[in-house]
Amino acid sequence: ISAGAAGVLPVGAAAKEHGLHLPMNTDQIQAEWFAGQLAEAENVLIWPTVTYGYYPAFTEYAGSCTLSSGTFTKMIGDILESILHSGIRHVLVINTGISTISPLEQAINGPACKSRVSLFNAYSGRRFIQVQNKIQQQKNGGHADEIETSIMLAIAPEHVDMDLAGTCITKSSRGILTHRDPDSPRYSASGVVGDAVLATGEKGRQLCDAILLDLVNTYRYL
Repeated sequence: ISAGAAGVLPVGAAAKEHGLHLPMNTDQIQAEWFAGQLAEAENVLIWPTVTYGYYPAFTEYAGSCTLSSGTFTKMIGDILESILHSGIRHVLVINTGISTISPLEQAINGPACKSRVSLFNAYSGRRFIQVQNKIQQQKNGGHADEIETSIMLAIAPEHVDMDLAGTCITKSSRGILTHRDPDSPRYSASGVVGDAVLATGEKGRQLCDAILLDLVNTYRYL
């Protein structure tokens, strides 16, 4: 800390369904992998991953947990305030969720954190989106799909069972997923949204390279 290291706080769910072919801690695995890759190249200290958060879309699936948005925002704010109190010059939050973006933005803009905390959303970077648009074959996706499964094949293939990979193109991209109501526009029997069958490790490597470029670029502008 005294040498000027930046802090890194990974945020990734450990209890969130990811279909039948991926583990429930898929988001955690990704957040920790990206943080570890950054630490190999830059002077950073990694704090323990925040594995519970605001994930309301998945609670119909057994084992999936969510906090309220307000609770999650307050918890992140308290954690960041404690990290900053230790003398860290700046904290970079690495987020691998989507529903977590808004409450994280609220937390980092709090009075104790403002201007000393930055947010990196792994699935929102410019280079990532460019590569995704280039290689994606599925018509639409969003969860445990071609893109996310490809990333997992690249960084943690031992946790992927492609024999169980499925396809589910929902009629709506927003709202709570359900496996109980086949007539719902958000029906997914397995919890997949997209086409995980199309995933490959090579696609994942290209996507990871893009995310890491986005991440390093964000870090260097701290």
